[in-house]
Order: sequence, then structure tokens, then C-alpha cells
Amino acid sequence: MTPVLYLVIPCYNEEQVLPLTSGKFKSKLDELAEAGKISGESRVMFVNDGSKDSTWDILSSLCDEDPRYCAISLSRNRGHQNALIAGLMEAKEHADITISMDCDGQDDINAIGQMVDEYAKGNEIVFGVRNDRSTDTWFKRTTAQSYYKFLKGMGVDIIPDHADYRLMSSRVLDALEGYGEVNLFLRGIIPQLGFKQSVVYYSRAEREAGTTHYPLSKMASLAIDGVTSFSVRPLRMITLLGLLVAFLSFVGIIYVLVSVFTGYYVDGWASTTCIICFVSGIQMISLGVIGEYVGKIYLETKHRPRYIVSERLNIPEK
Repeated sequence: MTPVLYLVIPCYNEEQVLPLTSGKFKSKLDELAEAGKISGESRVMFVNDGSKDSTWDILSSLCDEDPRYCAISLSRNRGHQNALIAGLMEAKEHADITISMDCDGQDDINAIGQMVDEYAKGNEIVFGVRNDRSTDTWFKRTTAQSYYKFLKGMGVDIIPDHADYRLMSSRVLDALEGYGEVNLFLRGIIPQLGFKQSVVYYSRAEREAGTTHYPLSKMASLAIDGVTSFSVRPLRMITLLGLLVAFLSFVGIIYVLVSVFTGYYVDGWASTTCIICFVSGIQMISLGVIGEYVGKIYLETKHRPRYIVSERLNIPEK
């Protein structure tokens, strides 16, 4: 029996790129269906993440034109990860497999067929991994490589050069539903789920239109979420740093006492100021890291919904 595939595509202010990429997504489904790899009931599901432009109007028109398009709209902007989980949880009720990808056309749609082939071999999670970063600027390439090394160094189980282009079976999505945390970092959660996994390599293209909605500031925020959601290593580093500073302070006290008793004692404001500034800086950094974890705990204990779906278009009956 051929599987029902849903492409889950988050959208935020994508009015420029949607007319260019939506047809390509549907054409790929048609191609795979004609080849007998997926069911004709497969769909392209868009998730409108509180867009402020005409994205939802475009999606509404697409759904009116063809029932193979479906869409949900979140009540407000909730961020890429929450929009993605909203689409996945919506799709899992109707699909045997889902493939999540970006709307901008940078993810190679030809890799979809390879992912479906890997699923047919028994793999329930298939990661789309970039085979090179030749299309990136030197700055983007360097920061991305540093980003993955940093997360690995902090003990986060993550696949380098993999974003959110992946195939997951309905069984995997059922397991993913059990992860109820508000601070989502799917790139770290998915590898932890287990199940049989494989990788498909692809070349990432240039964005077809518009501008990226993932600047350096959002990447930095995602990196912090990744570390604080999956590792307590920063807290342990603070502990070790505190022990080191305490040891150095103890040595300094001994040095001062010896200097006083031997009569070699010179008042010096510079050294005192340096020590105070150093210790104060360490304290502020430590409080910032601890505060980040406390903030995460605060958000988790509220148990607020990660998203609210305000509208649905062409979603099949359960």
C-alpha cells in the first residue's frame, strides 16, 4: 500500500515566494504519485505563522483552486519551531509520512523522492543534510560551522548541516507528541526519538524570492535554546569556574597576608580594581546563565499551549 505523504511547510510573510514555489511542491507530489511511490491522497500543507502580509490570502486562493493544497493559520506569530510542530501534529492524523521543509525553495525538492525511497527501505526518520555550503557567504558559513561545533561541545545531540528538512513516519510523530515542552528545539529532539534513521544529502539553492526570516539574531537565540533545553553543561562550567576563582582568591589572600607579615606591603588601587571587576564580571555572567535556565523553567511550569489554530482550509475529516 502506497503511503499518504503530507509536505508540511511553515510560512511567515512569504507573499513573494509562494507563487513561485507552491506549484513546484504540488508537481513533485503528482510526479511521485504517478510513479506509484505515494498515494494520490497526499497533500501540501502550509502553516501560516501569523503573517502580516498577504500570505494567508494567497494560501486561501491556492486551497480554493486545488484540494491537494491545505492550510492552517495560527492565531498569532509563534515562531518557526512552533509553527512546524503545529503542522506536524495536524498532519499526523491524516498522513502515513510527513516531510517538513521551508517555503523559500532552497531545500531541493528532488530529495523528497530519495526520502520516500529511504522510508520504503524501513527508515522512519530521514534527515535532509546539506552536502556543502558553497552558496553561503563566508560569514554565514563560518557562523554555521561554529554553531554546530558549539552545540556538540555543549553535549547536544545534533546532526551538522541539518535544519528542518526531514521525513518522519506517523509512529515517530506519535512519539514526538509526547514531548510537551514549550521551548522547542526540534533539531535536538528528533535524533533522541530513536527509530530507524538514515540521511539524504542534497545541495541547497539560493532563495527564490524575498528575504530570509532567520537572521543572525534568531540563529543565536536558537543556539541558546538548543543548549539550555538539552544540556546542563553551562551550569557545571559555572561551578568549575567558581571553584577556580575561589582557589585563585584563596591564593591571593595568602599572598597578601605573607606580604603584610614580611613588611613588604604597598597600597595599590589598580590591582584591587582589576580583581573586583574580574570577579564582578564572572558573577554577572553566571547570573545570566542561571537566569536563562530559570526563565525556561518559568515558561514550562505555565503549561500554556504552544500554538492556537485559528483557521483551517481543506483539512480532511478525521
